Amino acid sequence: MDHTLIAILFSILISLIAFGFAAWLYRWVDSRESENAKIASIADLIRSGANTFLKKEYLVLAKFAGVVALLILLFLPTPIWKGTWTSNLIMTFAYLFGTVFSAFAGKIGIFVATIANRKTAEAALQGIRPSFLSGFRGGAVMGMAVVGASLLGVSLVFYLTKNPTMILGFSFGASSLALFAKAGGGIFTKTADISADLVGKVELGIAEDDPRNPAVIADNVGDNVGDVAGMGADLFDSHVASLAAALVIGFAIDEITGSKNTILVFVYAALGLLSSIIGVASAKMGKHGNPTRALNTSTYVTTALFTILTGIATWALHFEWRIYLSAIIGLLVGVIVGIATDYFTDDSKPPVRKVSEASESGPALTIISGVSYGFLSVLPAMIGIAISAFAAYKISAPLGIADNLEVEYALFGIAMAAVGMLSIVGMIISNDAYGPIVDNARGLAEMGDLGEEVIAITDSLDSAGNTVKAVTKGFAIGAAGLTVISLLGAFITEVNAAIDEHALAIPKITGFDIMNPAVFFGLLIGAAVPAVFSAMLMLGVNKNAERMVAEIHRQFETIPGLKEGKEGVMPESDKCIEIATSGALKELIPAGLIAIVMTIFVGFIGGVYAIGGYLAGNIVSGLLLALFMSNSGGLWDNSKKYVESGHHGGKGSETHKAAVVGDTVGDPFKDTAGPSINTQITVVSLISSLLAVLFLMYSLF
Repeated sequence: MDHTLIAILFSILISLIAFGFAAWLYRWVDSRESENAKIASIADLIRSGANTFLKKEYLVLAKFAGVVALLILLFLPTPIWKGTWTSNLIMTFAYLFGTVFSAFAGKIGIFVATIANRKTAEAALQGIRPSFLSGFRGGAVMGMAVVGASLLGVSLVFYLTKNPTMILGFSFGASSLALFAKAGGGIFTKTADISADLVGKVELGIAEDDPRNPAVIADNVGDNVGDVAGMGADLFDSHVASLAAALVIGFAIDEITGSKNTILVFVYAALGLLSSIIGVASAKMGKHGNPTRALNTSTYVTTALFTILTGIATWALHFEWRIYLSAIIGLLVGVIVGIATDYFTDDSKPPVRKVSEASESGPALTIISGVSYGFLSVLPAMIGIAISAFAAYKISAPLGIADNLEVEYALFGIAMAAVGMLSIVGMIISNDAYGPIVDNARGLAEMGDLGEEVIAITDSLDSAGNTVKAVTKGFAIGAAGLTVISLLGAFITEVNAAIDEHALAIPKITGFDIMNPAVFFGLLIGAAVPAVFSAMLMLGVNKNAERMVAEIHRQFETIPGLKEGKEGVMPESDKCIEIATSGALKELIPAGLIAIVMTIFVGFIGGVYAIGGYLAGNIVSGLLLALFMSNSGGLWDNSKKYVESGHHGGKGSETHKAAVVGDTVGDPFKDTAGPSINTQITVVSLISSLLAVLFLMYSLF
């Protein structure tokens, strides 16, 4: 049997095991006791709101996907009138396949998270350990399902087409849907969160999840559609994109040398998922344990397992050790980026405590100190990504000396560093989905009157969730950085293949000289796009929050007994959910389109060299902004929680109000713009690779 086929079948088998494990985890979570009628009714409202938003969002995105699919059928990989209609049809199906799988990632996350939140809240009555396991295993259902789906999708597309370019189409489907899902979910969740905080905490001085506040249910819905469905689609997209880039470059090398790079990609990806399965299964915590330590320990176990298993596979299957080293470097840098993020966002570390202290002097110093530490936090992550790309390049380049393929092998090394960094993505998603589940559980505990002891337990779990969520966002952004660098390599590979295929009398691309005016033209525009994209998303949050704040005021002023908490008087939560939904759907398309349209504009004006500069500028600017926004937002959030835990005056103090302002500013940073930027970078990189032939042959200059 063909060795590549065996590797693909092995990947499919591990994917199916992941699905089976996800089903077992779901049954375990669903079997937990849940008898509180009040909590059940609130949880049903959250589930209904989340599913309503997701249904409306997917209807909008289905129309968008239909238009894009028609354009792909007409123009990709080459114009259909050139006589290549079968390739165009396959690419179209690959794209639609990617959108369906990405939508599945979001749907499965919502389905499980809206059950696990209730189970986690009520499990806290028995102690922190059962509550932690309910939240973590609920998140792990999504982790296993998402990574199983991404590996299964890539394996099936490659098995059916034997063409890695078609995987770029599958990846573009995943990325385009993830871009809008993350942007839309982020706008929804932060509209509700900011509105609830501004009126509830700052104006009225009531608790975060006070049931009188009309925006509280919308806020809990937002946790699911933004941090669960959105982040699931985001990491699904990053994982698929890293595999696509590695397969495009590795397959091109194999065609020339007959080496095993394609097999290596599938084996490493499958072993990464297997390591995550074992890591999730080993997660545990004592009766009085630390949830943050438990989450981090599981991540370290998964990392060690991947290192050992891939080392054994490299020895047994005679893979190149230099490629193995590149993958491990990527993995270790991912952990380092996570540790650096943890330092700047954990409330036991100096930055969070100094921002909390600065809040004693008012919100201006809260903002200044938070922005400053946010910018400082960028440096270690950027250095880590730079070192991993540089090291992978230098380690892998000598493999191509004999065949004059130094650049190709060097780019493949970078691609495998990205695969290595994302190898434990199943564990990363599990940790990330845990965050919004325990956040919801905390709200349910307060709204369900479960008592201060239970609220304290869920607060502890929520604090760990915030820290780990910040770490996973940093990890996701770092992984996206390496992925898009490798996608730049895939773009070069696609362009050079087109030069050969069409026998064009132009030299092949080996790099991009910034003194070339076309490259510099693209560089400047590419650097500006992430800033414009971020601004459009945050302005969308701003406009929606203004409308929702007005609605909350209306309800408090016109519904008799609501402000006083009269028994039987309930807010009209559905009105706030509708405002957040309609506003998010209205704002998500323009922001995504600006990035796509600018890429096409630069490509057809300046050609492939301009696109090379555009991608370089977009990557550097996007990574810097994404890391800054994600980390500063997490820093402000945990500074607020540190004050709320009784420090610097505690809840209701002027320091607390200043910290809430910081958290309000940080909300769209960390949950809307920041994590959406890395998806934007991936999308424009994939578009560039897919349109490489058109940019090469039809550009103005």
